Amino acid sequence: MTKSTPSNTNKLLLAIIIAAVIGLAASMYLSIVKLSDIPIYCTPGLGDCDADNTSRWAILFGVPLALYGVAMYLVILLVILLKDKVKYIAQYEKFILFGISCFGFFFSLYLLYLELFVIKAICQWCMVSAISITTIFIISLIRATQPPEQAIKRRK
Repeated sequence: MTKSTPSNTNKLLLAIIIAAVIGLAASMYLSIVKLSDIPIYCTPGLGDCDADNTSRWAILFGVPLALYGVAMYLVILLVILLKDKVKYIAQYEKFILFGISCFGFFFSLYLLYLELFVIKAICQWCMVSAISITTIFIISLIRATQPPEQAIKRRK
């Protein structure tokens, strides 16, 4: 493998970073809308973002759900940023990302259930976040089940 070709691990990490940045952007937009009471933009024909954003399920413990999303995506990015600098994170980075994304994925499924069957309205921004965390979850699952890189290098 040449230096110009990124390893499979680097490609997977890059995909997580891209998905996290996209999810972070959607969560930040939803947070700004919720906290500033400005009208939410929803592409005509793609759902009813306002119904979701003003529902009683848009706030948990007095905090807009979107802010939890912002925190989650920032932690994911922080773990990736610090994985080569903090020994504990370096040792458990795959499992930390898997744990965070697993929780986010299943919580996102719960929110999707609420949108479809309780609120009966879909929010395009929520779907962007749901797709982002689903992507991160799948990649994290793949990475968590791969053998450590040192073991791969020893086999060659």
